[in-house]
Amino acid sequence: MDFTFTKEQLHWQMAAQKFAHDVVAPLARKMDEEGIMPQSIIEQMASHGFLGGSIPKEFGGSGMDSLSLALTYTELGRACSSVRGFMTVHTSLVMQCIEQNGSEEQKKEFLPQLASAKLIGCYCLTEPEAGSDAGSIQTKAERTEGGYILNGEKIWITNANLANLAIVFAKLPAIEGAKPHASITAFLVDTNSKGFIRKKMPGKELGHHASDHAHITFDNCFVADTRVLGGENNGFKVAMSALDHGRLGVASGALGVHQACLDACVDFVRSRKQFGSRLGDFEMVQAVIADMKTSLEASRFLVYNAAWKKDQGISSTLETSMAKLHATEAAVKAANEAVLLHGGRGYSNEYPVERYLRDIKGLQIYEGTSHIQKIVIARNVIGK
Repeated sequence: MDFTFTKEQLHWQMAAQKFAHDVVAPLARKMDEEGIMPQSIIEQMASHGFLGGSIPKEFGGSGMDSLSLALTYTELGRACSSVRGFMTVHTSLVMQCIEQNGSEEQKKEFLPQLASAKLIGCYCLTEPEAGSDAGSIQTKAERTEGGYILNGEKIWITNANLANLAIVFAKLPAIEGAKPHASITAFLVDTNSKGFIRKKMPGKELGHHASDHAHITFDNCFVADTRVLGGENNGFKVAMSALDHGRLGVASGALGVHQACLDACVDFVRSRKQFGSRLGDFEMVQAVIADMKTSLEASRFLVYNAAWKKDQGISSTLETSMAKLHATEAAVKAANEAVLLHGGRGYSNEYPVERYLRDIKGLQIYEGTSHIQKIVIARNVIGK
């Protein structure tokens, strides 16, 4: 395979790099400290075409291939994980999920509005008792005249306080003799619907401070029967396909954080002096930089390979999980080393490396923890 970028891939990489450098990076510390992402950043992501992602142009999207999307996520993640996280949920978990599983009417209605940020999307799967075990969700859907009634709750739902449209996973009455996840169904829910109750998650997260995370309660929330996504009892398949898209976004974002850690360390060890020499002249420091660079390139090729397979129409669940696992774990190690190399400066917010360390821990969890990725990988290699 040849990872020489096409003209279009370079266009998206350069556009994202410029946007991240000129718009996102100058606001990153303020967003982290204040816990707010300005609406103007979302609007500009839409105007630059980033939110159109891989959605076909006929539905208002940008028609990116998977590698272009990965490059975009990497550049945004290099500047701010919260901004990258917003885009991954909105573009990969929500829009790609609708494009892949929605009816023609659903695609025409929602995708152009999502691509232009007239609508903001969120993906509602996680519950208090259903994290890694998505099949054990307890939110219920009951059939009623003209649609369904939803009751239950969701937690840690990214973008939910901003969102106008939610993909909600709930269980219809159990199918006799079937597995617990067999009755899960996906619904497209207007967040202004009566009985859709949302509030900010209590407490403060370790990282991703500018991300919006919500607790949602469904209290007899009505959803029309035209808002089923992918058909009744197909929700688990819909959820897993969406997470497959999201994992590439997380892996790409981790690649960006890792690159930012390396950049910060190289700048620091070139200028900082101890014992009469640059830090970069000490062999122990050089060994850290060498390991950081090597693991970065290994992550890069895993991410690019997963994206390439997606673009070839080849099943890439295994490759995406490997990329997500390796890229996040390697970036956590890089962030730890970056803080250590910066010494006391790294332990304060005088330098950005402490933010990188806080943010990257979330990427080990989102779209399936590292433990879950190992299960996915092993089952693909050994067989279920």
